[in-house]
Amino acid sequence: MKVLVIGSGAREHALCRSLSLDPAVSELHCAPGNAGTAEVAEAHQVDALDGAAVAALAKKLGAGLVVVGPEAPLVAGVADAVRAEGIPCFGPSEEAARLEGSKAFAKDVMAGASVPTARSYVCTTPEEIDAALDAFGAPYVVKDDGLAAGKGVVVTDDVEAAREHALACDRVVIEEFLDGPEVSLFAITDGETVVPLQPAQDFKRALDGDEGPNTGGMGAYSPLPWADPKLVDEVMRTVLQPTVDELRRRGTPFSGLLYAGLAITSRGVRVIEFNARFGDPETQVVLARLRTPLAGVLLAAAEGTLADLPPLRWSDDAAVTVVVASHNYPGTPRTGDPIEGLGDVAAKDAPHAYVLHAGTKRDGEAVVSAGGRVLSVTAVGTGLGEARERAYAALSRIRLDGGQHRTDIAAKAAAEESPEAGQAAGNATRE
Repeated sequence: MKVLVIGSGAREHALCRSLSLDPAVSELHCAPGNAGTAEVAEAHQVDALDGAAVAALAKKLGAGLVVVGPEAPLVAGVADAVRAEGIPCFGPSEEAARLEGSKAFAKDVMAGASVPTARSYVCTTPEEIDAALDAFGAPYVVKDDGLAAGKGVVVTDDVEAAREHALACDRVVIEEFLDGPEVSLFAITDGETVVPLQPAQDFKRALDGDEGPNTGGMGAYSPLPWADPKLVDEVMRTVLQPTVDELRRRGTPFSGLLYAGLAITSRGVRVIEFNARFGDPETQVVLARLRTPLAGVLLAAAEGTLADLPPLRWSDDAAVTVVVASHNYPGTPRTGDPIEGLGDVAAKDAPHAYVLHAGTKRDGEAVVSAGGRVLSVTAVGTGLGEARERAYAALSRIRLDGGQHRTDIAAKAAAEESPEAGQAAGNATRE
């Protein structure tokens, strides 16, 4: 099988890495890719938002599967253009991708499917914004209705900051604050059958201790030894399957990756948001633990045959990823800084730890920064403690002027991990 991956982030490098290890994949291509994807896939220049250009490239390459990584091309209808050429594509249609492209649409779908979520108001005027902020009180949760590259959500006790963010959006969703830890759960679906992956937890705030501004994600880990072993079954029953069924009932079947961002509240599981693609950086740790070859699963989703696949196989190992971001992220990042030490990680830390590239590019012989989140340093181990130690040991070899990272990724979960908890997590994984 010839596979074409669309995108240029660490999520796409993680997908390319897993696909490159799949013996069913004869050729692997990535467009536009980055300096890391170029090591495992042939790079091509393409406008990822141009459906006709992506479809033409897939046809030229003779691709048997196209995997659309980021949300913006999905919302722009790139998957539709690829499928119109008769090429299997992993990723939802433009209509179904509104589940991520519009938070108001997602709330409407959840209401139709009786999916538990936060109470909310959709606001378009200053008067509606003020009324919604008054109704819920602090902490204020204000979400840009459209795509915002992971930076469209503000959670604050400052009503003026909440109002300022809301007024800057054309349409905004203001909702009640959900207490409790957050969990990311991915599911692969062909529009009918839903196959959940293993849960992960990511870290949205820029600084240690969950301080600082929201980002696209500064790290993640999996599994979650503190989570109820029945969590995945519950979310399948109350969230994932009902959502897929509701979208099919509406005539907009969702085929691809359905991502549920969840809050485990004192009143039970609640959906914070849906995404229409693999999450970043959670993909890095989830795929690090997946043992079933990836290409066949994605192709089955694209072709509507997921029900025919055997259960997914998972490693008992834990995985941790730590994001290295550029100077000034999540503000306007500084780019063009040389990245050193990547060869040292490959020589000294493989195969237990490795680097997935995000905002990088080649500048002659050098690899330089080219975005806000630059690298995802990922490691596996027999438990979260070992995986975490390996990730930070590998990260210590990397040099990026002005680079920043959190030092507490998975620290709390690793500290709480016990031999009994680790064994329980392993048993849940094997089941």
